[in-house]
Amino acid sequence: MLLFRQAHKIAQANFRKQAPRTLWFHYSQFTSSAPSSSLAFAKSKTPHHLLHKSYFSTTPINTTMPPSASVHGLFHSGTSTMTYIVTCPTTLSTLIIDSVLDYDSSSGRTSNSHGDAIVQYCTENKLNVEYILESHVHADHLTGAKYLKSQFPTAKTGIGANVTKVQEVFSEIFNYTSQDLKTDGSQFDVLFKDGDTFSLGELEVQVLNTPGHTPACVCYVVGKDAVFTGDTIFMPDFGTARCDFPGGSSSSLYTSIKRLYDELPDDTRVYVGHDYQPGGRELLFQTTIGEEKSTNKQLKGDTSEDEFATWRSERDGQLGMPKLLLPSIQVNLRGGEFPKAESNGVSYLKIPINFVGK
Repeated sequence: MLLFRQAHKIAQANFRKQAPRTLWFHYSQFTSSAPSSSLAFAKSKTPHHLLHKSYFSTTPINTTMPPSASVHGLFHSGTSTMTYIVTCPTTLSTLIIDSVLDYDSSSGRTSNSHGDAIVQYCTENKLNVEYILESHVHADHLTGAKYLKSQFPTAKTGIGANVTKVQEVFSEIFNYTSQDLKTDGSQFDVLFKDGDTFSLGELEVQVLNTPGHTPACVCYVVGKDAVFTGDTIFMPDFGTARCDFPGGSSSSLYTSIKRLYDELPDDTRVYVGHDYQPGGRELLFQTTIGEEKSTNKQLKGDTSEDEFATWRSERDGQLGMPKLLLPSIQVNLRGGEFPKAESNGVSYLKIPINFVGK
């Protein structure tokens, strides 16, 4: 388990669990043409880190019901991250969830191969990109939100409102001043609170607070029949997210996942934030709430909180620190911006010595 020393003390002082409000979602009659846990990317000559495939609803649109979202997924193999381009099929209004900036930790150099694939897809399909969203402050990859914002300048960036709590904790870890990092979330255009809704063309998007992996995690329910879970829950054969980061809590994660199980219909499409391909299997990124409840290896519908907490604690104790945790956090807290360049025009990231780790 990661021993964040002072960080855990800071987290205990700054984070308070929020009791989730009950939110109800109506069953949608529209289905996706994509299979669920059997879904995998087709073989492609595209470079592996840019593999992508789209899945669209084939059910004719009923004018009395909202359409289902069209979902296009891109896999970043270097960080096992799924980026989603989610579109209202009738208006082409689009949001992007969890983009990635290519980053070479050995040289400190960045590139936009993944971002360019997103831009190309949106441009070729004449999509109206309205939102660039994060499911949380990622610790395993750098967000590509800044680059995407430069390509789609009218799009709004967004994240859960509890990002301010994460900013406060890591400001102390990195010894930032108020000039180094504002901890008010102002780096993002929109800070979502639990239960907030907004329109994506003819679709309604609802934001659910799902703390546990971090205090600022959110899920996005789009069109009432699809949920994008970030690092809350993964494919059933992998399980759930770790809970040993500052402010993380297995109890909170249990409550968050049970909330998804209890409030979303079993046939709700679940799009996960990562796929680590256990056992070397093919890439999978979509399942359903029903399949998670019946087969998730760590948290089924009838798993008790004590059982989950014990399993999660044992598992987290075996995990090492994410390779890109220190650079990722510093950039992602700023919405994709690097620290202000110094007098030589170069930005620098901090590495705390003997402060974070086992």
